[in-house]
Order: sequence, then structure tokens, then C-alpha cells
Amino acid sequence: MRVRLSARAARDLRAIGDYIARDDRARAVRFVRRLHAKCLARGDLPFGYPLVEGRQHQQVRRCGHSGYVILYTVTDDAVVILHIVHSARDYGDLL
Repeated sequence: MRVRLSARAARDLRAIGDYIARDDRARAVRFVRRLHAKCLARGDLPFGYPLVEGRQHQQVRRCGHSGYVILYTVTDDAVVILHIVHSARDYGDLL
């Protein structure tokens, strides 16, 4: 299935890279590439991760990767990545 990053998710990805790059630019590039690949892999198994607890009616799913949470939804023709946030963040207000 096709995967599409929302504008917000693309900004999240850039912000994560910028934050990590303050300490190590090469590490930031590697990490963002892996995180982006994890996003794209949602198209292979779109229903393979659980719905966000308490938000099942919104059909938003969550997938973890190295301290970050990828929030996404599945439409008829695509997986839409909504946000990418640090796992310590309360992301309920984003949904």
C-alpha cells in the first residue's frame, strides 16, 4: 500500500533530524533515514500495529521506533503518517 507523510509528519521528521544534528550531524542523517524507512514500511503491513488506546474511534495507529512514535491512519488507498513524536510526549492532544 502507498504511504504518504502529512505535512506535519514531514516537519516532525525534519525537527527530529535538526535536534540530533546539534550533537552529531552524521548520526542525525542515519537516524532520520531509518525512521523514514520505518514510516514507509507501514505500507507493507498497515494493520500490523495497534490503535491508539482511548482513540480507537479515530482509527489512529501507533508504531514505535528508537524512542519515537509514528502515528498513522489507513485509508482506502494509502497509509497516512500523521505525526512522529518522542515517546515521552503525551500525543493525545495531537489527535
